[in-house]
Amino acid sequence: MAKKVARKRSTEIKKELQEKKKQPKWEISKRLNTGSTILNLACSDSIDGGFPMGGYVFFVGDSRSGKTWFSLSCFAEASVDDRFKDYRFIYDNVEHGAWMDLERYFGKDMASRMEPPRLDEEGNPRSSEFVEEFYFNVDSALEDGRPFIYVADSMDGMDTLADEDKFQEWKKSFASGKEASGSFGVSKAKLNSVNLRRVVSKLEQSDSLLIIISQTRDNISPMSFSKKTRSGGHALQFYSTLEIWTSVTKKITKEHRGKKRHIGSNISLAVRKNRLTGRELEVSVPIYHSYGIDDVDSCVDFLAAEGAWESNRNIITPKGIEGLEKAKRDTLIKRIEEQGKVKELRDLVQQEWDLIAEAVELKREPRYV
Repeated sequence: MAKKVARKRSTEIKKELQEKKKQPKWEISKRLNTGSTILNLACSDSIDGGFPMGGYVFFVGDSRSGKTWFSLSCFAEASVDDRFKDYRFIYDNVEHGAWMDLERYFGKDMASRMEPPRLDEEGNPRSSEFVEEFYFNVDSALEDGRPFIYVADSMDGMDTLADEDKFQEWKKSFASGKEASGSFGVSKAKLNSVNLRRVVSKLEQSDSLLIIISQTRDNISPMSFSKKTRSGGHALQFYSTLEIWTSVTKKITKEHRGKKRHIGSNISLAVRKNRLTGRELEVSVPIYHSYGIDDVDSCVDFLAAEGAWESNRNIITPKGIEGLEKAKRDTLIKRIEEQGKVKELRDLVQQEWDLIAEAVELKREPRYV
């Protein structure tokens, strides 16, 4: 009798676990689409969204590796999602970059809703020059009461008031011929350590999202196995919900008049910290100069690379989507968009992603019941 009860309970546990697997790990209203189906999956195992509201995402990457594109795409995705109609889009343009045509790449609504962290007395937009100022601006946004998506681009472009004072001290010492004491660069890490903790707790309460961008640097330490590092201290990683490193893996070219023209780049996105799934994954997404992030392109490449779709010399045979026939890769991508098959394509990618996860997971009873 006891054995029968134990077997019955074991069966019930398996059922409960299967049901839990079908449910999202947090409410769908808490996830924001990144603009890339593949990146969504790498972050959350779901095509519906990758970045959790109430969290902080840390983007680290090489120059021209798509950090700003992916961050601004979050504004664009939120602008076409009714769940975020009351959200503020705060872009702290520290580096004074992002000169692209925002309406063309991200839509009119996104461009009209994007705002600086503050305005000066004359009504001119002001971005954060100092790390202290950045935290003041984030705190003001939290005190405002409205939920927001805040992008700081980038941490490297901000100085600290302490380092500014030290610079002026060194400057005066140099002019007078005296020797200056002290050093630079330590205060930024301390400020992040002190302030990020309090910001993260308030983000969760307000259902807001903070994205901080940072640049990579060459790692000259002989004790490290990594060729790349970044500045700003350990707190930037420690308090992050997601930490994503970006790099250019390959330039995309198109031949015209006998010459190869650079039209975009394949971007590697390595999720190095993930509090949502615990998994560290690396995916590839193309960005084109004339188009931006190509979601359909990356979905097609994913299915072909995983063998779900047959691919032979740039000819792809699609399966699982009615009405699609074998064609050249670029032709197939156009047909998917023109025939309104994008949703079916994304659903197929989710299905394949789940099959892979199921195939590699440990099939064992849970240790604790």
